[in-house]
Formats: sequence, C-alpha cells, structure tokens
Amino acid sequence: MKKYLITGLLILIPLAITIWVLHLIVSSMDQVLTLLPPEIQPETLFGRQILGLGLALTFIVVLLTGVAGSNIIGQRLLRAWEGVLKRIPVVNSIYNGVKQVSDSLFRPGGQAFRKAVLVQWPQVGSWTIAFLTGRPGGDVATHLRGDYVSVYVPTTPNPTGGYFVMVRREDIIELDMSVEEALKYVISMGVATPKPGVGRAVPATLREPPV
Repeated sequence: MKKYLITGLLILIPLAITIWVLHLIVSSMDQVLTLLPPEIQPETLFGRQILGLGLALTFIVVLLTGVAGSNIIGQRLLRAWEGVLKRIPVVNSIYNGVKQVSDSLFRPGGQAFRKAVLVQWPQVGSWTIAFLTGRPGGDVATHLRGDYVSVYVPTTPNPTGGYFVMVRREDIIELDMSVEEALKYVISMGVATPKPGVGRAVPATLREPPV
C-alpha cells in the first residue's frame, strides 16, 4: 500500500501543482478585464466571469500591438511616443532601463541568458550555476583590470531573484548545457539532473581560441 500511495503522489502532485500555477496565471491575467468600461465587462454582458477571457484579450492586444509596430507608420508613432517619454525626467530613466532589459530578453539575437556557466559563489570553493549576460560596460569597465564577463546568479527555487556579478573569464567554467536544462536544474534544487551527456564542463581557459 505504501508503494502505491507514493506512486500516486508522484503522479498527482506535479499535475496538481501545474494546474494550480496555470489557474493562478489565468486568474491574474483576467484582472486586465477590470480596465474595461463596466458596461462591456463579461459580468455585465454574460452575467458571470469567464475564466481565461482576460488572457485571450491580452494575447490579442499584444499581437495587434506587434503588427502595428512592424509597419512604417507604427514605427514612426513609436519613435514619436519614445521621444515624448525621453523628455520626462523620471519616466525617461525607468522606461529606458526596462526597454534595454526587454530588448535583451525578447529580441531575436538578444544576449541575455545566452549560456550557462559555473562560478564560485558565494565564496571560493562553493560552486553554483549562473548565466552569462554579456560584458561590463560604461565606467565600470574602466575600473576592471583583465578580461571580465557579466553573469546572473539565480536563487533557488525562484530564479527571478538573484545577483548580478562581474567575474574574470578565467574563473568561470562554461557548461555544455542548454539554458533550459540549467534553469530546470536550479529550480528543482538539483533534483532534476541534466540528461546523460549534458553538463560536461570545460574550463574557459582550456578551450582552444577561435580561428
């Protein structure tokens, strides 16, 4: 009986958590409907809330925004709108910072989370998985002597919180592991180990230089 109970838990717990997370996401997205005028909200039109309608509306708005921003007129309007935002002191700083991050994350060819690496963190002798995000720039680069790279060290089990660290290139180990596999490994606290043949590490200093 103990064996059957454990087997049942192993099947039902991941399924239940997945359904709960999806329900939480859809319910949160449905809050977008509160921005609509009261007379056209689903509760007024249909007499009750419709789960997932907010998610569908968000998808349509994002899609139409992308279509509009891909043509010449939309790009001109976008540049004009950004020009207005740049003239507002506080809004300018927030908007530019968020835009740089979103461009790096979502634009094709973006440099964020491009490779999984091993770094010694939080002390020498302790290793953790991090993600290569680029190179130090601006005035920061002028104060660093040597070849440095920028990495993001995620926390477990929530990888959206973490630390931004600049380390010497020779102090990292590049992993033969996809970003998805590395994230799964971090979120599971090391339980979901990479597939056989994945995770072979080669120190960056031992790699042959590109021809």
